Amino acid sequence: MVKILVIDDESTLRQTITAILDYAGYDVINAADGHAGVQMAREHLPDLIVSDIVMPGLDGYGLLTKLRENPMTDTIPVIFVTALADRDAMRQGMSLGADDYLIKPFEPADLLDTVEIRLRRQALLSQKHDSTLKNLRKNIIYALPHEMRTPLHLILGFAQILEMYHDSVPVEDVLQASQAIITAGRRLEHLIENYLAYAQMEVISGDPEEMQALRNHMTSDPDRVIHDAAQMQAEIHHRVGDLRFDLCKRSLHIAEESLSKIVSEVVDNAFKFSEPGQLVRVYSVIDQDCFVLNVADKGRGMSPKDIESIGAYMQFERALFEQQGLGLGLALVYRLAELHGGSVHVESKPDRGTHIQMYLPL
Repeated sequence: MVKILVIDDESTLRQTITAILDYAGYDVINAADGHAGVQMAREHLPDLIVSDIVMPGLDGYGLLTKLRENPMTDTIPVIFVTALADRDAMRQGMSLGADDYLIKPFEPADLLDTVEIRLRRQALLSQKHDSTLKNLRKNIIYALPHEMRTPLHLILGFAQILEMYHDSVPVEDVLQASQAIITAGRRLEHLIENYLAYAQMEVISGDPEEMQALRNHMTSDPDRVIHDAAQMQAEIHHRVGDLRFDLCKRSLHIAEESLSKIVSEVVDNAFKFSEPGQLVRVYSVIDQDCFVLNVADKGRGMSPKDIESIGAYMQFERALFEQQGLGLGLALVYRLAELHGGSVHVESKPDRGTHIQMYLPL
């Protein structure tokens, strides 16, 4: 059932709007002022918000600003109900991200028509999002066999050479072949782990109870988890001296293993696509009700097309760069953050480096 949040300090109008929407079959919750409305939006994540503009304390504009600042509520459509019919008031609301206006006084049919139109538009946006996920799944199906065969062929090839010439291969060549097998084996292991993690996330996303259970997890010391995961990647890449930390202490609504996975994938990419001696910074800040984890490097960066096309197994500039796995790794990070009620923002320029911000709920 579609959930709508009604926010208005006038109890009579609030009750009237609630009754109209409830009679039309919507699941309606309401708040008596802007501050309460922000809190209820964060707790209930409604499909639509109908709000007055002129309210004591936090008015409609302030409410909208707070909603748009939080990645958990920034996409919820907002309809303003107001007696302010002048263009300047409407322009101010639209500039802040309002989706529609309903001028008082209005008929019940006007309210229902406005709500229905806005919900239809939101459904179209959701369909586009679902289409993106469908393409992502298709990329996995088509690309996974190739990605798995590449390291597997390397392992089998070197193993066969060792088997065929075991009595005449120099010790140095045996060592070199063994190292190549280990490297390819680790790559294959990482690929399988990422694929299984992605498949698990898809299962969870389709089960509301699993989603709620996922978001109920808490990590009391994320600074430790972040530090350990990033440090491990630095050791793997032999770049411990290039890693810098500045982490704040704050509990997070995310499981330790999920947070560790996010950090590992992003920091791994930062080292893969930057040169030894270039710093990789891992730092965190508190922004509103979000914990913002930042990973910044001065490596080769990504083009706007690369950023737009982030998806499973999309290997950016693969003909020019040999490193593997950026597509699936970042797709996993995006999906994990999304499932936990957060979001990911990427800023990058070719040859100028990449800055990834992960917004996670406190």
